[in-house]
Amino acid sequence: MNTALRSLALLSLTATAVTVQAADAVVVDPKLPAYAVASGVSGNLNSVGSDTLNNLMTFWSEGFKASYPNVKIQVEGKGSGTAPVALTSGVAQVGPMSREMKATEISAFAAKFGHKPTRIAVAIDALAVFVHKDNPVAGLSLSQVDGIFSSTRKRGGQDVLTWGALEQKGALAGKTISSFGRNSASGTYGYFKEVALKNGDFKDTIKEQPGSSSVVQGIAADVGAIGYSGIGYATSGVRALPLAAEGNSFVEPNYANCLNGSYPLSRYLYVYVNKAPSRPMDKLTSEFITFVLSKQGQEIVIKDGYFPLPADVADEGRASLKFYSAE
Repeated sequence: MNTALRSLALLSLTATAVTVQAADAVVVDPKLPAYAVASGVSGNLNSVGSDTLNNLMTFWSEGFKASYPNVKIQVEGKGSGTAPVALTSGVAQVGPMSREMKATEISAFAAKFGHKPTRIAVAIDALAVFVHKDNPVAGLSLSQVDGIFSSTRKRGGQDVLTWGALEQKGALAGKTISSFGRNSASGTYGYFKEVALKNGDFKDTIKEQPGSSSVVQGIAADVGAIGYSGIGYATSGVRALPLAAEGNSFVEPNYANCLNGSYPLSRYLYVYVNKAPSRPMDKLTSEFITFVLSKQGQEIVIKDGYFPLPADVADEGRASLKFYSAE
């Protein structure tokens, strides 16, 4: 099982610590600390990486700069695959990623700096399979998803070419499924390939897009379309389908189902930073991450359509950067 997915499933053991009032009502964990403005914070911060996290990084930057107007933050979101290179080359201090770094990426970083990059979970995502808002399909199994997107179908299902193959009636039945996805620089592409397709190959007919917004726009314009992206990119023109790991026991892509591990495409979203074990982190980067992991930072996560971290996960992130002394 994917490490992020396995770790997220373990949150079911601590979900009682998080306030989930209803499937659609999401609030931050009351145990999250409020951010306290620090002195001596200045300079330039560069973030290079995930498109999925691009809007969140922008909103976090705006929130952070409200307290530090002299700080300059540049955000570039061209795909998770660009983050390791930017961190290793020193172009960026923050590398947002919608997947974990690969072993080869970690090795390249460690070869230069003598230590591994530090991974910090910053939000929870239900990687969504979207259809047009007027598409009546009730949900899909991962085997059906595999049959739509994969040429190798490692889940053992049938090739799915039309909506009629999914028992849809009327005009939609004979309509060819138009599939949208991300390109190979995307962490979402890699995660979907690994978890949904069991590392199978994508069909050549997938319309690869450079960003999540383009995926959702394409689906909203075609009643026969389907595609995948982070849940935060949902619009009124599309609908996120309930999914089933097996059979037709469909699970909604909501916060509660991510926490208890029942939604099969739950994942963490990360930022990676260069934190040397032997010395303190630079104040600008550490304060920015502190803000992201705070009550205010996680409220921004909700506003952008993603799901906030439980306090114990945020605590782990702060501890990994030694934001406070051990007691």
